[in-house]
Amino acid sequence: MLEKEHKIKARRLATTSVLPFAALLFAILGAVILTVVSMAQRTSEAANDRTRRILTTALTEEVNEVALNLRTIMELERANSLFAATPNPQITAATLERIRMIGDFDSVSLVDSTGNTIDVAVRLTYGQALPGKGYASSIRWASVELVSKTEPPLDPALPSRMIGRYVIEGGDLLKVAGLLRRSPLEPGAIGLVATRSLDADGIARLGQRLSIQNLRLTHSSASGLANDLAVPQADSPQMAALTWSAERPGDPILDRLLPIAIFSALAIIVFAWLSYSHVTRVTANMLRSEEKAQHLAGHDTLSGLPNRLRFTEHLSALMTRLHREETGLAVLFVDLDKFKEVNDTFGHSAGDLVIIGCAERMASQLRARDVLARFGGDEFAIIQTGVHSPLDAEVLAKRLIEAIRPAFQIGDAEAYVGASIGIALAPSNGTDAAELMRLADIAMYRAKNGGRNRACFFEQQMDDTLRIRKVVEDDLRHAISRNELELHYQPQVSADGSRIVGVEALVRWRHPIYGIIPPLEFIGIAEERGLIVQLGEWVIRRACRDAAAWGDISVACNVSAIQFRQADFVQSVAKALEDTAFDPARLELELTESVVVADADQAENSIMELRSMGVKLALDDFGTGYSSLIYLRRFAFDKIKLDKSFLDSLEDTGESAILVHSIVHLGRALGLTVTAEGVETTEQQRFLQAVGCHLLQGYLFSNPVQADKMTRLIAMERPFAHLAA
Repeated sequence: MLEKEHKIKARRLATTSVLPFAALLFAILGAVILTVVSMAQRTSEAANDRTRRILTTALTEEVNEVALNLRTIMELERANSLFAATPNPQITAATLERIRMIGDFDSVSLVDSTGNTIDVAVRLTYGQALPGKGYASSIRWASVELVSKTEPPLDPALPSRMIGRYVIEGGDLLKVAGLLRRSPLEPGAIGLVATRSLDADGIARLGQRLSIQNLRLTHSSASGLANDLAVPQADSPQMAALTWSAERPGDPILDRLLPIAIFSALAIIVFAWLSYSHVTRVTANMLRSEEKAQHLAGHDTLSGLPNRLRFTEHLSALMTRLHREETGLAVLFVDLDKFKEVNDTFGHSAGDLVIIGCAERMASQLRARDVLARFGGDEFAIIQTGVHSPLDAEVLAKRLIEAIRPAFQIGDAEAYVGASIGIALAPSNGTDAAELMRLADIAMYRAKNGGRNRACFFEQQMDDTLRIRKVVEDDLRHAISRNELELHYQPQVSADGSRIVGVEALVRWRHPIYGIIPPLEFIGIAEERGLIVQLGEWVIRRACRDAAAWGDISVACNVSAIQFRQADFVQSVAKALEDTAFDPARLELELTESVVVADADQAENSIMELRSMGVKLALDDFGTGYSSLIYLRRFAFDKIKLDKSFLDSLEDTGESAILVHSIVHLGRALGLTVTAEGVETTEQQRFLQAVGCHLLQGYLFSNPVQADKMTRLIAMERPFAHLAA
């Protein structure tokens, strides 16, 4: 369906872009053809006009020749009596015949002022038509005046006029010339008219001489053609004409133009079709590419699911309609547990398969109107519509967790991941899309921190905690640089409670607004933000400075794994000891298994350097790791510290007492000092003393106190004598 729409749009665009251009080309071609045809036509018409002028000139010369012969003969004959001043001059028929023969005329006639012939049948007048049949009307009707001019008189005292015309009579073309004495309208005017015929052969010869093809005389009534010369007929009111084969010098141009025009028209058609096809194809491809780009802009390339942008658009659209519906919706943020282990173990291609598989499994648990999106990495988000109560979202979250729980087949191996889900509800938690997504994200991180593979609804307390975390992130760096942190010390007491053997330095942050912030709320942030190294160095330096006046009392400082892995960690410890002039043998660094598990070789080298300086090392939280005994054999620790969790369950189960007893005897067998922390009751003290524990630490003896109070406790001879009793 979408492909069909693309084709329709492409054809519409091609039609609106190519066809007008093709029409313009056709219009230009038509204008060029019309211009050339018009030029060819005008060329042909000009050629025929030229032919007409040439023919007219030649015919005029023919008539002039007749008139000149007539005049010459009259001069030779001295027929002055014809033009004498007598009222009625006479001329004999013999004279007219002699004139005809001498001039080789077809006829010679004498006319008087009334137009009547004298002894002959031809009448001629000039300037006025008279009734009757004859040349008078014919000359008036002539369409071409060939001769009309004043000639010198035969007798200088008498004016005369020569006239000449062509006329058709009896099927022949007659050249008519006349010699008039005085004006033809004056009384006593006499005229002599001579004619000479121009037959078909003569006309043909005239045409050959003038290079006029097919010159002939036609008696058709049609005239006014481009290739004719009208001539009056003596015996008819109709016009005849001299015609010839029209010259058409423009025809070769038209003959050459026609193939060019046809070729050009075909070329335009082909060009228009190719352009139309090309534009259609390119436009369709462009629309497909645009559709694909829009799809990619709003979808994840790996899973094909909507991305964060499209998810936000969907959620915003649903939130605008939320007030019109009776039900609510839930936003679920899903983060895959242990996905990084899959990538590290099987590779990123396997991780991609797991992502696709998780997307398919989650999609199978959703309804058609729900929305599943991938934000990147191992993070997914879901919009669940039609939520009537939190139970609906909880049921869906459980189904999602169960759907993701089964193993994913990676070749011959199996990979397992879980899902931590954060849920925010609308409208109860908010009606803004961005805010709802933020709350679901907070709930998701609480689910991960609370044990993973579980779902957690957003609670306002989470947001408050997050805000405090944000404050910690922003203010911790300044707190270190401004020396706003302080150290509290908790004594480590001999098993019988008689004396203080050492102290553990515990950092505290006294925030100017929020008061005392416990280490659990800012140590992790310091590690995430890269501040733990600076913080750890400050703790060691400050502890050495405070403990310098406490005699032989040792001071223990906790060391972060990130701090311990720094290349210059040993040098920073040495510099702190040197600057404070503190005895290295009194400094004790407490490490956890995580400090040495990542890079055992590097940890072993650092531990050996520290021991060579005289610094003591303690393994903290002993017994909680799976490989503690391995570390005891490889690394030269001086002390082990029993984790508080053993003492918490000491009174509930006999197994804890057995474990504590075994660990203490193991430590003593290895020559290590054994310290139990978290001692809160006298029963715990007596049990630990009985099993052979060396040192005890806990609220039974003292809370962590500031340095000045610790100084007073150390100065007391038997601060815990009541416990020793």
